[in-house]
Amino acid sequence: MIGAAFQLAAEDAVAPPFKDGERLHYEVTWPSGLSLGEADFEVHARPNGWELESSISASLPAIEIRDKYRSRTDATLCSQEFEKNSLHGVRSGHESVEFNQQEQRAKRTTLKGGGVSEFDIPPCARDGLAFLYYLREDIARGRIPPPDDINFGAQYMVSVTYAETKQISVGGAMRETDRILIDLSGPNSHHSFEIFFGKDPARTPLLIRVPFDLGTFSLMLAE
Repeated sequence: MIGAAFQLAAEDAVAPPFKDGERLHYEVTWPSGLSLGEADFEVHARPNGWELESSISASLPAIEIRDKYRSRTDATLCSQEFEKNSLHGVRSGHESVEFNQQEQRAKRTTLKGGGVSEFDIPPCARDGLAFLYYLREDIARGRIPPPDDINFGAQYMVSVTYAETKQISVGGAMRETDRILIDLSGPNSHHSFEIFFGKDPARTPLLIRVPFDLGTFSLMLAE
């Protein structure tokens, strides 16, 4: 059950959860506080929808990460196109997914000479980046979305759980946040991470923690 403090904060949320031109810059850090790189999230309005972009550049102890993501959605954040360009050490991938929401079908294309495949999608299917902004919208309205399918190269079942209200330090100042747990289950993998959303009207993600085999690294908003 969502806590009373979470519900009360949501009732006061009157501004849109994000705006055209929003750019969030994060420092990627190791548990010791060592800086590993940076990440950016950008929002651009387009006719009848949104264009969302994200990039991460980080040098982990055993792996180099260079990822870029781009999502085009309609006004309700239902995906229209998703592009993923990733480099994790020696592993790289570049693919795009086109969503036909009316027919509830999608087409995945592996770029640079790869193959093409089609698959069924649920109503108002979302890619992983679009889901992050959809989650901000729901939290701003005092809701936690039910389990759903999302696409992030493969199809994943995503479950969202409200954990607690928690004070965290951001830029040397204490900020009150809602700690939200995210669980992703795919065909051959399972991932869990947590996002600390600020209680500002935009429900800005202030801190994202992602576990790896070597430890948990964090994306902390740089203000």
